Amino acid sequence: MGAAIDEVLRAAAGDRRVIGLAGGLPAEAQFPKRALAMAFLRVLRRTGTPALQYGWAEGSAGLRGFVADRLAQRGAAVAADDVIITSGAQQAIAIALELTARGGDQVGVGAETYPAALELMRARRLIPVARWSGPRVRYVMPAVHNPRGDAMGAGVRAELLATRGLIIEDDAYAELRFDGPPARPLLADAPDRVLHVGTLSKTLSPGLRIGWLVAPRRLRARALRLKQGTDLQASSLGQAIAELYLLGDQGEPGVDWEARLRRLRRFYRRRATLLARALAAHLPAWRFTAPAGGFAIWAEAPEPERPIDELGFLRAAVAAGVAFDPGSIFRADRAARPLAARLCFSAAPAGAFEEAARRLALAWLRCGKHRHATEKIVLPKTFSGREG
Repeated sequence: MGAAIDEVLRAAAGDRRVIGLAGGLPAEAQFPKRALAMAFLRVLRRTGTPALQYGWAEGSAGLRGFVADRLAQRGAAVAADDVIITSGAQQAIAIALELTARGGDQVGVGAETYPAALELMRARRLIPVARWSGPRVRYVMPAVHNPRGDAMGAGVRAELLATRGLIIEDDAYAELRFDGPPARPLLADAPDRVLHVGTLSKTLSPGLRIGWLVAPRRLRARALRLKQGTDLQASSLGQAIAELYLLGDQGEPGVDWEARLRRLRRFYRRRATLLARALAAHLPAWRFTAPAGGFAIWAEAPEPERPIDELGFLRAAVAAGVAFDPGSIFRADRAARPLAARLCFSAAPAGAFEEAARRLALAWLRCGKHRHATEKIVLPKTFSGREG
């Protein structure tokens, strides 16, 4: 992410007057705080308190079994021993890149993709390119794409599987497809060359830092060494809390995970609908499609009569009281054209969407007519949209 964009977004995140449509955070209202608090206390009461001690690099057996079972239900032949628990999906992506590419290699990505993955590539002197033909490693999000929120079509999937080389499959939003259970993962069809990445950050809590990596078996030993050399292990405490919450303890069942996922899908689908309606009303010339899942709408602005600077538009939007993720941070070449925004409906109050779209439209109008205008926009001290 560009330093200037990062600075603007950080400042906006700390300003209570700004409606935050940036960041891709899950809704705080959906954190099972009581259940996680009870799990925390129970794991601390266990004899020997293993949750506060070191553990094995591959992670807890219970969590690995849970992940393997979930993937098996989707058609992948995965055993618990194939799973490595990581400190969030980000570490899993980092290990996968280390396993598959060397400095100077190209990594195929989509026209837009997850910006933190792009930053990982650049930090490792890898070259992200917006194509799949040519690079020997490809990074994809087939189930639910970030930032576009769509699912990979059958034809594109077949084309991808027909290519040679390794594939990093980021499955972060797979269980938040609005129309039901997640699709069959690429891992199920090409286990010898797919490195599968997943996480509980979107469906449970990012603070627990629970992710995982399933690598081809010939790469697993090296993946485990990389994991161990990085941080020895994922948090014992986070793993213990998640395992007890998911699987239960001493004869007591864990959470009904499928019921939780159904609630989350309804919750986020309703928010997506509300934000889409607000955008259509206040920014009718902007182009977007309803997302198939996930946390955001990807919207592209019409080409203005006079060029509008992306950073200038972001600053104008924040001045008007709304923040978004600029399109350039999602592109391999950092291109700001066509001007686009990822607008996250996941964490901001649903009652704020109408006002957020109005403020975004105001900033767009001012940028188009007064690119160097200095007039200030007066905002309320805070904004508290009714939750919905």
